[in-house]
Order: sequence, then C-alpha cells, then structure tokens
Amino acid sequence: MDEFKVRTIDLQQVQNQTRHRTDGLSSSTLVLRRGQAFTVTVNYDGRPFDSLKEQPIFRIDSGPLYVEAPVSESRHPSLTQWTAVLEKCIVNPTGHRALSVSLSSPASAPIGAYTLQLRVHTRLSVITYFLGHVTLLCNPWCPADSVFLQSEDLRTEYVMSDIGLLFKGSTGNIVPQSWSFDQYEKGILDICMKLLQLSPQHQADMGKDLLNRSSPVYIGRVISAMVNCNDDKGLLMGKWSGDYKDGVNPSKWSGSADILRMWAETQFRPVKYGQCWVFAAVMCTVMRALGIPTRVVTNFNSAHDTDGNMMIEEYYNEMGEKLSMSRDSICKGELQVFQELQVLDPTPQERSAGMFRCGPAAVKAIYEQRVDAQYDVPFVYAEVNADVCTIIIRNGKVLSTSIDKRRVGALISTKRPGSMSMQNITSEYKTEEERCCGSLAGVAGRSVTCHSQPQNAMFMDSRGVEVSLQLLKAPVVGENISFNVIITNNDAAVKLLKKHVNAQNKEYNRNPTGSFWESHDDMKIGPKETVTIKHEISFKEYMLKETAEDSLVNLAVVIEDVKSQERVLASEEFNIRTPSLNIQIQNEVSVTINTPQVATVIFTNPFSFAVRGELTVSGSGLLEEKAQMRITIQPRETTKKPVSFTPRMAGAKMLSANLVLENPPTILHGFKTINVQAS
Repeated sequence: MDEFKVRTIDLQQVQNQTRHRTDGLSSSTLVLRRGQAFTVTVNYDGRPFDSLKEQPIFRIDSGPLYVEAPVSESRHPSLTQWTAVLEKCIVNPTGHRALSVSLSSPASAPIGAYTLQLRVHTRLSVITYFLGHVTLLCNPWCPADSVFLQSEDLRTEYVMSDIGLLFKGSTGNIVPQSWSFDQYEKGILDICMKLLQLSPQHQADMGKDLLNRSSPVYIGRVISAMVNCNDDKGLLMGKWSGDYKDGVNPSKWSGSADILRMWAETQFRPVKYGQCWVFAAVMCTVMRALGIPTRVVTNFNSAHDTDGNMMIEEYYNEMGEKLSMSRDSICKGELQVFQELQVLDPTPQERSAGMFRCGPAAVKAIYEQRVDAQYDVPFVYAEVNADVCTIIIRNGKVLSTSIDKRRVGALISTKRPGSMSMQNITSEYKTEEERCCGSLAGVAGRSVTCHSQPQNAMFMDSRGVEVSLQLLKAPVVGENISFNVIITNNDAAVKLLKKHVNAQNKEYNRNPTGSFWESHDDMKIGPKETVTIKHEISFKEYMLKETAEDSLVNLAVVIEDVKSQERVLASEEFNIRTPSLNIQIQNEVSVTINTPQVATVIFTNPFSFAVRGELTVSGSGLLEEKAQMRITIQPRETTKKPVSFTPRMAGAKMLSANLVLENPPTILHGFKTINVQAS
C-alpha cells in the first residue's frame, strides 16, 4: 500500500477565529487566544494513519525560541505546555483521508507572532511542512489566563468594543468626546504587534523579551513606554502648547487607526502630536487588540508632583494673576486601567526604571495608600490625592498662603459599560475620608481662600473677609462668560476693600499664559454684610487666537482689606466648551449589515458672523473611508449634510463628526451610536 503522504494542511482560519472571538481582527496571520484549543486538518494520501508507523510533530517557533508538540491520542491536553491531540481520522467521499488535530497553547504562553510547522517521521523519510503564521493573544475568556474576566458584559466592553467616550473639560463642565479604538480596522493588529517588536526590550534581548511576554504586567510596561516616543521608536510625540502646523492638532484626532497607520507608513517616526487623552486612548486600542481588558479613565485635576512632596504649589501675584513659577502642575490626566484594576499612564511625565512610562500600579494599593508598592504607586497616588498650596507673593515675599485638599482627584470617571454615559469611579481610588475632604465634583464656583500670614506663622487662620466665585452657567464658545464674585465681611465693622479679578488662558497641562481680561475696583462693605458682584467677559474678549478645543481658563479674584492688609483669594479653573454637532440616522431602528444607510450631520451657527471650515465624518465598521467636505454657514443658519454609509460589521458602532472652523479657530464634535443588526 502507498506510503503516508501529506497533501495539504488547513488551519481552519474562519472556524478557529470564530471560536477564539478574533474573527473581526484584521491580520495577515491566523489570530488565536492562548489557553484555548484550535483545530488543524491534515489531508493526506496513501494508507490509513498508523501512530506506530507515522509520527507527526508540530513545531511552534517564535524568534529564537521553539517548542515541539508530538501528536498524541491522549484526550487530556496539558494546561502548562503546547499539546497536539488527534481528534479523529476522516475519510472523504472522494477517497482522500484527513486527520483532525486539536492544538492547545498554555494559558501562560507568551503573546506574539509564531510560525507553525509539521514534521512527519515515516519509515522511509522525515518531511517538514510549513503551515503558516499565527498571532497569539491574551485570553480573558480563559480562567487560567491572568487577564481572565468573569463577566461577559465586561469582556464585551473592555476587549471587544471598538467605541468609546473620553471625558474632558472640568468637573463643572464635563465634555464627552467620542473615540474610535479601531482595533478591527485593516492592519491595526499587525501594527500593534510591531510596537512589541520595536521595543528596546526586544531589540536588546529577543529571547528574554519573548519569554517575558507571558506576563500582562510586563506587556503593559513595554506598551506604556512605546506609546510615547521619549526613549524609543515610540508612537506619539506630545505637545501641550504653541502651534501644531508641522503635525496634527491633538484635538483633531477622533480614533486610533490614523495614528497607528501614520506611524507604520513613515517607517516608525513618531506621530505629531498627542496629549493625555490621545496617549491613553491609543494605548487602550493596543491593549484591547492584544487581548488585555482595558478602559480609559479620566482623572479631573490630575496632579503632577515633580518634587515628590505630595504638594502642588501655585503662585499668584497680589492682582490675582497666576504665575509660572512651579514645575508642578494640575492637568486633566487620563489613566489606563486593566484586569484587576491596574493603572497605566503612557503620557510622558516621569521616568520609571529609566524609561518614560507609568505602571501598572494596583488601584487597591493606591486606595490603601501603600506608596511602597510597585509600579509607580507614589506617582499615581499623588495624581489623585496631592494637596494644593496656593501662595500670593509680591517682590518675592509671601503675602498669604493656604492649603486646598479638595481639588486634586475631585472626579475620576470612565465610560459606563454598555452605555454612552459617564461612570464615577472615584470611590475605587479614594477612601470615604479622602473623598469627603477632597471632592466637590460637579459644583461650579469652588473657591480657595488664602489668608495673610505674619512672617513666621505660615498658616494662621484669619477669616475677617471671605470670597468665592460662582459661574452662572457652563461657558460655551460664542457666548459671554457670566460669573459672580461673592464677598462676606465677618467682622462687626465697615471695611474698605480692593478687588482684583483676573482671567487667563491656560495651556493644556501647563501654567496660564498672560491675562486676557481683568477688573480692579475699590469698594466698601458693611458689618456682617455679604455682597454679590456680577461680571461678564464678552466673546470678543476671550475669542481664541489659535485652534483650540474646550479652552481652559484660570479665573481668580483677590480681595485686600485696606486696613489690615489681609488678602483672600478665590480661583476657578474651567473650560469653554464648543457647540455640538447633531447626527441623525435615517431608519435608525432598522440599520442592517451590508445595507446602505444615510446619516445627516446638523449644525446651527450660533455666531453673528459666517463661519467656514472642514467637516469630517468617520465610523469604524460603517465607512470604508472618511467623508470630508468644505462648508460655509451663514449667521444663525442651520446646515444639514447627508453622508451615505454601508455597515460591514454587526453590533454597536459609532459615527463621529468633527468640524474644524477657521474663524473662530475651534473644533466642534458630535457622535451617534448605531446598533447594527445582522442580516
């Protein structure tokens, strides 16, 4: 009878990827999850398979490392090593024969690119067959995998979902912005794998790096460093002020695919530019693509404590103008969280073990204030818990000072699973005592009172006069900013006061620039009297001079008691949000895969002058290419722009629209979620 001879080998790509929940991921390889069996069919000619005469051995290569898995008839695959189990022998109607073999990787297998080969030993020969390439991912569905998530709803949200919401602005004026993670877009998984291959760890010691990739902690630290470009051939270059003419304004990004592709297409030169939320959102894409459950977290008023004293110093002059004297900063920080709540922050701020990265730091350790725990727990703890010391100075001398325990980490939020709404997760990071001390989230008009201090008594509690600020409504571009200054005289005597109010633009993640509006008055206040003074800053006075979004303003008031020279200060940092774009879907309840649909982007010009700009509409799984058009809108006019799309994936999808205006130079956003039905 003819010798056993392999004819073809079928990796069963469609069936295997469906079972491994990787069928939506685009790659040039078979994409699998570790710790789970997959089927290979070996078609052969000749006599029936006899395990005593033929010995098939699968070889799995990754760089300099390899393992071999002889085909066994045992029904108990190993949980700790690669195994190959003969499932059945098949005789096709054509007379051809086949072996169905179940291969399994251990749940701790390093993730990455593998090559599969089959070597068949027979009585007369040893022949090796090349099967193809495999990309192996983490497996949150496998209880033995360290990234396992019990909840199917959370796996759907934090691994499978490619739509997200980022929260920007300030606690009193929160702005949700859509983000498309794009992990299913063409070529994105392969580019994410390239981040691992180009990492300094892989370049220095390929074998060690490949072995270490069994650990999601290790993977997280590598990716945290590779998302920024400060130490390596990383993905993004950060920029927080100035013009962005030699790159892309961070506010224009709406998804990760454009950034990842630009990096790959330019031979891995860093993409210009990113800011906190961009770094975080792109990292979320990479981690979800690798199979590690991840969410984007916004920490409003995130502290960057450069000197490690858990204190953020802010300096003002006696006229209420904030000064750029401290390297500490209070920015809007976005954190990354994955399995068992570990914090990663890819924004380049401080070095961790010699590289610009942060985490993974256990949220439990942050909550329990265990600042000796790995990795970078003290840094993250300061981001959500640092005190703010506000100091008024004149000619280098301290006039007054105060400590504010309320501002930093006032609100920590993320997208609610299964919903396009915000979830407050502050309680996961901070104890009840810390939150009671510190959180005034969502309350407009938070004030800090500073008191004059004798030369040798820095924290004397003198409260002859109190002052606070109150925003009358959430500021919107095109409208006046209205606010009250509320002054209370606690003494039983008339007081003569000097009032200094100052508004400054605040660069993202940095100190304020020069004042764009100020008001100075002398006034008299009666005993035990409270006075409310209304101010308005007109649109012309604050209109942006360069393209910006959710512009930040630092508003401060200093009240000076003429007689005692006591000074009190109140400050409020807030954003000026842009008007929103509205998206409507024709036949919204019956959107079906592969069926053409029409969306309409609607915008009413709120300004008293014509505006022009470029409208861009995108949607992963909905539009093959972005729809772009130039538009001009007359004062108070409503424009309606139709966009045709054909869904190519079922499930929750999202259309995003950006309108970049030239005058005023700002960016408007809108989004619409769509539930695409299977055909």
